Amino acid sequence: MSKENSKHNTMRLRYRIMIPALLAAAAVNGQAPALHLDNYTIPVGKSGATVGNIYTPQGAAKGVQLAEDTSGLFAISKKGVLQLKKKVGIGADASMQYAVTLKAGDASESFILVKDEFHRNKIVAHRGAWKNNGGSQNSITSFRDAVRIGCEGSEFDVWLSKDGVPVLSHDPHIGGKSIEETPVAELTTIELKNGDHVPLFEDYIKEGMKQNKTRLVLELKPSKTGRGEQLAQTCMDLIRKYKCEAWMLYISFDYGICKKLVSIDPHAKVAYLNGDKTPEQLKADGIWGFDYNFKVIDKDPNIFKEARKNNVTVNIWTVNTPEQMSAYLNAGADFLTTDEPEKALEIVKK
Repeated sequence: MSKENSKHNTMRLRYRIMIPALLAAAAVNGQAPALHLDNYTIPVGKSGATVGNIYTPQGAAKGVQLAEDTSGLFAISKKGVLQLKKKVGIGADASMQYAVTLKAGDASESFILVKDEFHRNKIVAHRGAWKNNGGSQNSITSFRDAVRIGCEGSEFDVWLSKDGVPVLSHDPHIGGKSIEETPVAELTTIELKNGDHVPLFEDYIKEGMKQNKTRLVLELKPSKTGRGEQLAQTCMDLIRKYKCEAWMLYISFDYGICKKLVSIDPHAKVAYLNGDKTPEQLKADGIWGFDYNFKVIDKDPNIFKEARKNNVTVNIWTVNTPEQMSAYLNAGADFLTTDEPEKALEIVKK
């Protein structure tokens, strides 16, 4: 083994040791983070590339210092931007994750930055890639299959258990139990059709962070017990704990949940599902995009134009026929959510 390869492997080992230790030390207290970024991914093959602007809950952060950077690759520019050092870049063979700690006055926050190799093919697997793979919806296996076939995102649904733990299910009941009225210890014993058990959101985070190709599209379900904002806060606390912001996109039918997410992290990529807000309204509330059923899209021929005018993203669900897929992609959709991701990926490749 060459000295260069030995050094590279030593650095990889240091990251594996250091990142879990950083996570264990992370303080999560149900509050907005003291600092946050507007981006957590690192461009590949671009020396001195910008990673992200740095913010406090009040706005752009000032006087930011790089308190910890074990890799030695990063710097804070004169304009207060987190970036790779000049003449420093990362290649395809570089490590996937890098931990840094930023400090501004008394505020400090640690982050995991991720080498940006995420797919940009616009295809989101609806509840994972389950339909053509013998899997179960909202299972770890269906997520793995979405990663395997190369989807840009894999959508999944989350509720709070009776004791306040986010668990995955599309419906409010699973295995004959009401999720919001059942302790998590009972819910996780329920076996899905493919042999998986009902997963925790925390399980999904851990699985998602093993790769950097497919985003996690978290749907936060409207609470039937008035705990929508609690669900939002609990999920964001877990995301902050694991420092997995780079992987996350957010959607909800509950506009209050969407606004809660944005209040915690104004740069979170949040899209609204219910179909009753205009792009102008979404922009005014700091919502990143809409994720509307195709029937809503078909009723409004100007919706793509209005979305572009207001700089909000367009996701359409649930798009399952090749004709629909081609039409919406040609119209300029940013994402398609589908039960047929294999078909959609074939269309994208043409």
